[in-house]
Amino acid sequence: MASNPANAAMPYLQQVPDTITPYYQPYIDAGTQSLGTLQDQYNTLLTNPQAIMQMLGGSYQQSPGYQYDYNQSQNAAMNAAAAGGYVGTPANQNEAANAAYGVSNQDYWNYVNHMTGLYNTGLEGEQGLNQMGYGASNSLAQALGQNLNTEAGLAYAGQANQNKMNQASMNALAQALGAAGSAAMMFI
Repeated sequence: MASNPANAAMPYLQQVPDTITPYYQPYIDAGTQSLGTLQDQYNTLLTNPQAIMQMLGGSYQQSPGYQYDYNQSQNAAMNAAAAGGYVGTPANQNEAANAAYGVSNQDYWNYVNHMTGLYNTGLEGEQGLNQMGYGASNSLAQALGQNLNTEAGLAYAGQANQNKMNQASMNALAQALGAAGSAAMMFI
């Protein structure tokens, strides 16, 4: 009796999952890890944005150009007061304080904007890892599903062929028995 070709193919097909999974697994793992980080960060952005602002601005220090800008603003305030004849007056002090505040405010927000850019770059990187992990998971799932589909198709075809062979053998046996029975009846 002939062997079932599907049975001969199965050992090779059954090696496919263990052969291809290691190539996808590092990307799947990276995507899985990044998902947790992204969920934490987005949750914090939605529920406690002040924490993000504190994180971004909490390490602020005056920039290297701060002192220069501060001195320039104070000199401008003093020059304006001198030209207007109100040096040392409360108006002059108010103008100098406003200039100092403007320089400080601008320096701080420049820092926060730079930190926000870095933070966004980090989030985008995590999103990229997450998408890469999803893509690897999806590709692996499709490859494994296709492999199982091939195995199932071969098993089905092999069994169908086996059933046809069995039916053909039964038909041949029935015909032989029928022919033998007819021949025996002729001799009776």
